[in-house]
Amino acid sequence: MDTHLLRTFVAVARHGSFTAAATELGYTQSAVSQHVAALETDLRTPLLRRRPVALTDAGARLLEHAEPLLLRLAAARADVTRLVAAPAEHLVVGASALALGGGLAGALAAVRSRRPLVSPTVRVLERAEIAARVADGTLDLGLVDGVAAPTDPLPLPDVGPLSAVAVTQAPLAVLLPPGHPLEGRRGLRLADLADARWIDAPEAAMPLDRLRAASGSDGFRPSLRYEGTDVRGLIALALAGHGLALLPEPALDGVAAGVPVPRLVHRVELLHGGLTDGPAALLAAALTG
Repeated sequence: MDTHLLRTFVAVARHGSFTAAATELGYTQSAVSQHVAALETDLRTPLLRRRPVALTDAGARLLEHAEPLLLRLAAARADVTRLVAAPAEHLVVGASALALGGGLAGALAAVRSRRPLVSPTVRVLERAEIAARVADGTLDLGLVDGVAAPTDPLPLPDVGPLSAVAVTQAPLAVLLPPGHPLEGRRGLRLADLADARWIDAPEAAMPLDRLRAASGSDGFRPSLRYEGTDVRGLIALALAGHGLALLPEPALDGVAAGVPVPRLVHRVELLHGGLTDGPAALLAAALTG
């Protein structure tokens, strides 16, 4: 199966448009149509319905395989390149919104004091994207965060041979609006809050699916969805009574008071695909040393 044809098919499926896929890939629309037709001929089955563009059952099944396959191929190329390429004077770091406070600012300053020509770029990305972008070489390093037991690593997707190193751990606290009946408690079990109203803020707080997994409950139903990464904006919504949110205690410092949640921590981990001498290795050492 030709990976170029597979990549074109994935682009069409993702955009739902031959024209948009052609724009992304730098092909003509005719070339995109020919690629998809050639893949359908190879597999002897239609993969896409036209006008409007939609996946057939076979196309949907292929897409489930195609995206992980293409990512692993990109990860393999990046892994080999890291072994043979000379360290560059650029540094691209991806971080989830709540991982930015894991000492990154100070670590970058330490790197630039030793390598003044380094030009760092920091990208705030969704948690689920960071591991994939480190694996395919788009990012030199990634910082991800999540909720975990104190001795447990974060669950990571299988996107390639990545190393994960703990950077920081902090207590977690439930943010309650003023006057809430549980305000002022010394601690709260997460499972006891399963039936409360929550704000679904997948990037600015602990995701609700992780709270369900950690508590063994199918509760934690959202009353409002917040799709931003501004933690202060989320805190304002919670304090106004729109729902609860689980946040690392340092994020609440000086802004609001929360009730601690025992036996769980907010964990930040550094992801990399292998380090040689260069800015990425210096930053990793500054973050974890």
